Amino acid sequence: MKLYDTPLAPNPRRVRWFMAEKGIEDIEVITLSLMDGGHKTPDYLAKFGLANVPALELDDGTAITESLAICRYLESLYPQPNLFGRDAKETAVIEMWTRRSEMMVATPFMLAVRHLHPAMGALEKQEPVIGEHNKAGALRALKILDRQLEGRDWIAADRLTIADIVAFIGIDFTRMLKLALPEDLKNVTRWHQAMRERPAAKAGMPTR
Repeated sequence: MKLYDTPLAPNPRRVRWFMAEKGIEDIEVITLSLMDGGHKTPDYLAKFGLANVPALELDDGTAITESLAICRYLESLYPQPNLFGRDAKETAVIEMWTRRSEMMVATPFMLAVRHLHPAMGALEKQEPVIGEHNKAGALRALKILDRQLEGRDWIAADRLTIADIVAFIGIDFTRMLKLALPEDLKNVTRWHQAMRERPAAKAGMPTR
């Protein structure tokens, strides 16, 4: 298998962290430069259909994009440690919090960075009002995470799951805007520090 990766973007970081938690080391990683358009070449588009990174190419040529789809596939091949759920109820709860983490926190913060960070202007037309709106919405959503983390170590289960990875990387991506966590979010701050201290965190951090 081949994983097409890029160093700074948040979605590839999810997959790198996920693989590190599971100790997956037998997948060839091919690094692309978004700024140089490595994900927009005719060959890449013919293979994956969209200019999306990350992308996983299976040995039989099957192409999988979308970070969560890639992680689900890898979970089926490398089931331990479990990050998506051990039974029907736990799987549903983890899915719920993964979707909340993505839609309410990660995606708005990503849009904020894309529309507010000067360097992102090279990739798309920026609309600052969109960036500010999404940043405000994500900051409000962090209060929901803070309530969920009251009295517990992880967002969706008794251990780290994909929901934690999605939420953390969405939040961490805002370092590009020098956006600090609100001081009143004590539970999110505690959890955020625990995430940073995990051995696998290094794999999910932006690299250059």
